Amino acid sequence: MRSGFLATLVLLAACGGSGGGLVLTDLPQFDAANFPGGPVDNPYFPLPVGRILTYNADTEDGFEVNTVEVTSDTKVILGVTCVVVHDTVELDGELVEETFDWYAQDADGNVWYMGEDSTEYEGGVPVSTAGSWEAGVGGATAGIIMWGSTPPVGTSYRQEFKEGEAEDVGTILATDAMADVPWGTFVDCVKTADTTPLEPDVYEEKFYAPGVGPVLEVDDDDVRTELVDVQDVP
Repeated sequence: MRSGFLATLVLLAACGGSGGGLVLTDLPQFDAANFPGGPVDNPYFPLPVGRILTYNADTEDGFEVNTVEVTSDTKVILGVTCVVVHDTVELDGELVEETFDWYAQDADGNVWYMGEDSTEYEGGVPVSTAGSWEAGVGGATAGIIMWGSTPPVGTSYRQEFKEGEAEDVGTILATDAMADVPWGTFVDCVKTADTTPLEPDVYEEKFYAPGVGPVLEVDDDDVRTELVDVQDVP
């Protein structure tokens, strides 16, 4: 286990109570009336229609290409109009995962994660939709993927919640991090640790650059998923 990972685990443990669990910050009250219905333009998670971001990673299973496209489609969830983002993952040229994510931004600039429709593939055949969820359905609730005003370092918060299916938690590690990836070198990044009680051994650090959004992800095996291209298609 690497020193950086150990240091972060110490930080996460320090955020917990006597039982060792994370203390989760209360999210703002979800109110459909607080969503103006405009674009998602949070500087650390902008979703301009037509933008396509491409990420590459060398993994133990092969070469991974992750393509994220902000579509012109929308979906209404709990009375809120959400942006639909199409996310695909290919491993050595073969589709292994396809997801439609739904996001909306409130009047305070918080970007809410409203759910996802996710499908895993093997040999071109759908094999699982585990992890799919929609706020307001089956007890699922929306989470925050990016704050309008970044909370202090050490703050932990729900990014999504459907019991037993989607329980990702983010923790703010830094607000002035640097990320060096093929698409460029970025400063003043928000750096988070993403964990989930559903998979206690899974740990990821993510870097969100101003004006771009996610540019780098590093897991506990030091596998780097790096931004390699950004296109804005009219």
